[in-house]
Amino acid sequence: MVAYSVSRRQMFGFGGAAAAALMLGTGAWEAQSAFASPTLKGDPFTLGVASGDPTSDGVVLWTRLAPDPFAQDGLGGMPAQPVRVHYEVALDDRFRRVVRRGSVVATPELAHSVHPEVHGLAPDRTYWFRFRAGSAISPVGRTRTTPAPWDSPRELKFAFASCQAWQDGYFTAYHHMAQEDLDLVVHLGDYLYESGVKTNKRGVTTDPKFHTETLDLARYRLQYGLYKSEAPLQEAHAAFPWIMTFDDHEVENNWADGTSENGENPETFLQRRAAAFQALYEHAPLRRTQLPNGPDVQMYRRLPYGRLADFTMLDTRQYRDDQPCGDGTSADCADRFAPDRTLLGSRQRDWVLKGFSRSQARWQVLGNQAPMGQTDQDPGPGTTVWMDPWDGYVAERNRLLAEAGTRGVRNLVVITGDRHQNYAWDLKRDYADPESATVGSEFVGTSVTSGGDGADMTAQGETFLAANPHMKFFNSQRGYVRVTVDRERWTSDFRVLPFVSRPDAPISTRARVVVEDGTPGVQV
Repeated sequence: MVAYSVSRRQMFGFGGAAAAALMLGTGAWEAQSAFASPTLKGDPFTLGVASGDPTSDGVVLWTRLAPDPFAQDGLGGMPAQPVRVHYEVALDDRFRRVVRRGSVVATPELAHSVHPEVHGLAPDRTYWFRFRAGSAISPVGRTRTTPAPWDSPRELKFAFASCQAWQDGYFTAYHHMAQEDLDLVVHLGDYLYESGVKTNKRGVTTDPKFHTETLDLARYRLQYGLYKSEAPLQEAHAAFPWIMTFDDHEVENNWADGTSENGENPETFLQRRAAAFQALYEHAPLRRTQLPNGPDVQMYRRLPYGRLADFTMLDTRQYRDDQPCGDGTSADCADRFAPDRTLLGSRQRDWVLKGFSRSQARWQVLGNQAPMGQTDQDPGPGTTVWMDPWDGYVAERNRLLAEAGTRGVRNLVVITGDRHQNYAWDLKRDYADPESATVGSEFVGTSVTSGGDGADMTAQGETFLAANPHMKFFNSQRGYVRVTVDRERWTSDFRVLPFVSRPDAPISTRARVVVEDGTPGVQV
C-alpha cells in the first residue's frame, strides 16, 4: 500500500476536521453537543437499511439519509449540516424488547451515512434494528450474530452474489434471496458499474445526469443512489447481515493498484479511486476499520463463524502488479509465470498464509474476486487464458494452493464472482501438470444481472468443459449461489433465473454440488 503524508491525506479530503466529522458517523467518537434534527422534505430512508460484518457479540448497522438520492450534487437532498440519528436493536420486530439504544451523527462529509457498531449482543442470535432521524422512522432490518469463537455450530447457511449492472436487468434475484433461510450474505464485488447509464433492459431512459461515466464523488454517489433505490436489493440488505468487498467496477474496469486500464494520469486515477472508495463506504455496512484513507482502504479481513468456518476476504485489486502481456487473453505470455508476480501483494499474502496456520476452522473460505482456477479457452493442446484473474499470476496461485496443504488447511473452498457464469471445479496444485493433486474447490457464482438473460449452456461453456477437465459444472444464467455447510459436507445450490429483462422471474436450483469434509474437490 502506498504511504501518504498528512498533506496528501488532506488533499484527498480526510485530514483534520474532515476526518473528525467522518468518525462521528461510525460511533467511534461520541459528539457532546446536540445536533439538529431538522424537518426533512420527504422520507430520509429512501435507500433502506443494512447490517454487516457480524461477530459473535455485535454487528455494524448502516443507513444513509437521502430524501432525494438523485439530487444532482450527490448530497441526497439533505441540508449541509450534521444530523443526529438514533438507532435501536431489539429481540423482536415490534421492538418490545430493546437491548441496545444509541445515536450517531450523520455528517455531510459522509453524505449523511452512518455506521454504528453495536457490541454486547448474544452470540448466534437474530436481532431486529431500526433508525430514527427527527420524526422519521426507518424500515426494520433483521440481522444475526455469529457463534462464539469456541463453539462448533451444527451448520452455516449463506448465499454469495456479485455483478449487478443496473442497466442489464431487474434485481429479481435479490427478492428471492431475501426469502431464503440464511445466516448471512457475501457480496464479492461489482456492486455497481462505473459506466454511464442511458437506458436499460426495461426500456427505461434515465435522466441525463446518469449518462456520464462515474469519475468524481458526486457522480459515484448518484450511481449508488440509482442502484440502491432498487427494492429487491434493499429487501435482501434488510434481511441478513452482509460481508462485502469490491472488485474492479466499483472504480474502473480491470484497474491494478495505481494503474488505470486506460493509462490515466496516476494522480488523477488515485483521486478517482479515493472518490470511489469513499462512495463505497458511504453506501455499505462496513466498519470504521474499512473507512478509506484517501485512495487506500483496508478491505482484506477475516471473519470467523465459530470453529466451523473462517471467511477470509481477499483484496485482489489494490496491491496487484499490472496485468501481464497487456491484459486481455494470451496463449504464449511467459510473464504470467514470473515468480515475483503478485495479485495479493506480499503483506496480504503473508497474512493469508499465517491465517492458514492459525485457523482452527473446519472450512477455510476464501472470498475472492476473479477466478482462481485455470480457465483454458483452447480445447486443443495449447493453453489460452485471461490475464486479469489468477491465470495471470500463476506462481502466486501455486504457492497459495501448495501452502494451504502444507499448513494444514482441512478444507479449502474458494467462492468467486466476476465471470457472469456458474462454475464448480477442482483447484489443482499446478495446472501445467496433468497429474497434479487436487488441493481445494472453487465455486464461481454468476451475476445478478450483468450480461442480461443468459442461457443454461453456451458455446463458450462447451469449450470450457472440453478444455478444463477440472471443471465439473457450467451454467450461464443469472442468479446467486446458496450454500449450506456442516461438519460433514459443503453443499452449493446454484439458484438461477430464466430471465432478468422483465420482472417477476421464478427461481430454481439448476445444480447441487458437494464437497465432502477431508476430500478436496467438487462432487456433482
